[in-house]
Amino acid sequence: MMNAFDRQTSVADVAPDDFRTTLRQLAGAVSVVTAGRGNDRAGLTATSVTSFSAEPPAVLVAVNLKSSALPTIRAYRHFAVNVLTAGQQPLADRFAGRTNVKGAARFVGEDWSNLVTGAPVLVGALAVIDAELEEVIERHSHALLIGRVKAVRSDAEAGALLYWRGDYACFDDGRSED
Repeated sequence: MMNAFDRQTSVADVAPDDFRTTLRQLAGAVSVVTAGRGNDRAGLTATSVTSFSAEPPAVLVAVNLKSSALPTIRAYRHFAVNVLTAGQQPLADRFAGRTNVKGAARFVGEDWSNLVTGAPVLVGALAVIDAELEEVIERHSHALLIGRVKAVRSDAEAGALLYWRGDYACFDDGRSED
């Protein structure tokens, strides 16, 4: 009897669509990555965010080289990772470009503040990581942003917005902190 793992391809045979389909099995937190100040702000929706180092605290974000937010991140040398709650899917869509809203207009209608670097941070986000850009490594279609974490904030009571199998999913384990 053949199972799903019997359908394998060699490295030379991996097509981009097959790769994307396979990676859709990997659930990821949905974040809005922001940078800039005032009317010169930009942001994007990302699921490729991970911790990079605990000492010193650092984070890694993969951003498509075609992203309209990348020049702003490079210019300001900072970014904030705003991890979204289960109820913030419309914001994820807006920063993903699904509403045709661009630049600073993506920030309208939400409450934003700043922590240390000056990058816009979302009031009401599940978690926020405020980082100073240390290095940009360009590989293939993406830039890997390494950011030195300057401040963090979290709300342990909210549920998380996830991206899984090409769509949004929500995770809320029902726990609350007393």
